[in-house]
Amino acid sequence: MRRIDIFDTTLRDGEQSAGINLNTAEKLEIAKQLERFGATIIEAGFPASSPGDFEAVQRIANTVKNSTVTGLARAMKSDIETSWEALRGAEQPHLHVFLATSPIHMEYKLQKTPDQVVDIAVEAVKYARKFFPTVQWSAEDAFRSDWEFLVRIINQVIVAGATVINIPDTVGYATPKEYGALFKFLKENVTGIDKVKLSAHCHNDLGMAVANSIAAIENGAEQVEGTINGIGERAGNAALEEIAVALHIRKDFYGFETGINLQEIKRTSQLVSQLTGVVIQPNKAIVGKNAFAHESGIHQDGYLKNRQTYEIITPELIGDKTEPLALGKHSGRHAFKDRAITMGFELNDEKLNQAFAEFKKLADRKKEITEDDLFVLFTDQQIKYKDTPVYELKNVQVQYGTANIPTATVSAVEPSGEVITVAATGAGSVEAIFNTLEQLVTGEVHILDYRVTSIGKGRDALGEAVVNLSIDGEVSIGRDVAQDVLEASAKAYLNAINRHLMKTASPVRAAVVTESN
Repeated sequence: MRRIDIFDTTLRDGEQSAGINLNTAEKLEIAKQLERFGATIIEAGFPASSPGDFEAVQRIANTVKNSTVTGLARAMKSDIETSWEALRGAEQPHLHVFLATSPIHMEYKLQKTPDQVVDIAVEAVKYARKFFPTVQWSAEDAFRSDWEFLVRIINQVIVAGATVINIPDTVGYATPKEYGALFKFLKENVTGIDKVKLSAHCHNDLGMAVANSIAAIENGAEQVEGTINGIGERAGNAALEEIAVALHIRKDFYGFETGINLQEIKRTSQLVSQLTGVVIQPNKAIVGKNAFAHESGIHQDGYLKNRQTYEIITPELIGDKTEPLALGKHSGRHAFKDRAITMGFELNDEKLNQAFAEFKKLADRKKEITEDDLFVLFTDQQIKYKDTPVYELKNVQVQYGTANIPTATVSAVEPSGEVITVAATGAGSVEAIFNTLEQLVTGEVHILDYRVTSIGKGRDALGEAVVNLSIDGEVSIGRDVAQDVLEASAKAYLNAINRHLMKTASPVRAAVVTESN
């Protein structure tokens, strides 16, 4: 079977989704999981865009060993040099450099002639090869480019030293037939095309990103790019878990393999969803909570007689299997540590002890501890910053009655260490809490989005709150969990404030407008 490389851009293109803002610890945690998932290449970020992205790419490059780590760069010497500093410690230093090639982008965005664009691309690739043994060049908005011009510029960047050529459908305009035809055309007309790897990068504006990616593979692409859960700008990118499972289930038809560890799909999807705050739609293919649910009586009858009547994919295939849970309030530290290791977490003794203490508190209040509960506990400890001055919730109390104005009283520890108690009213209990917490913050705060979802099932399930807010115009997203949704909401609000403090404590993230792929 022909091997298809999987290029994961969850941490770069995926993070460009509206409302997503991952810190370095969260990016590193996702990168380590992507390595377990089996991604051939992990695009860790855009090093030149901000000090935060540079730090994240550098840490990931120095940590991940079994996947190639890359970073994005514009066709500029300064971007390439910054990327080298971030990626030089990687096992296999790899650079992804891009330049727009469509008429509309060249005329209005770049304000360059086609000849100038060719010269810029060639010089960028030549310069990148002075540092990187592997250079991927992307023709941004390739599908809407003139095909003859694409042949011309690709011919020259290959001579300049490009080792991978990426042909993005940047705005999700292509149909599978057209996109496949473009790859076939390039295979037949580009000089030296057999010496490089062709890559497909599809956006989902018309809902055809996965179909287009597979069409590219059928017509010569050896690499596909996408994100976990299909997150990304606008309507998102091709969902890698869908591509991997489709090629596996229909290997009799396609005859391709990806090397993806399918057993890690569920965990990878769950981690990305939790840390980005992007909820997976229930009926999403492969990883949605209804993906293996059978409601119709006819379906249920067939399923009970033979699962294959209505189930072409099993939960076990993607690591979504239910195992008896032996942990409870009487469980010991050794069993707890063993479960953490089994679930793929690497916690030092201090973080394990903290997680165990939170587990004991939860076990006293909750009848049944689920795998989802443990996943949240372990993840929160794994990504927690140490010795960072933050707000800490001590107590929240709400007075509510249908005939009374809701009032919230909150006690919290400020970054200075001082305990402060404040109170405020609101139209409802949550608004009262938010109005109260707003008094703690210096700056203008606006709530952009707020939601609460349950983790697991039952009346005693944990509630996860996600708060998306702006502080003096800068967006910050926070999340936290608790059995009481009002407590979870207060914690999520403070988490968003704390993330803002962590970011502003280091060099401010550069406001770089990037158009890429």
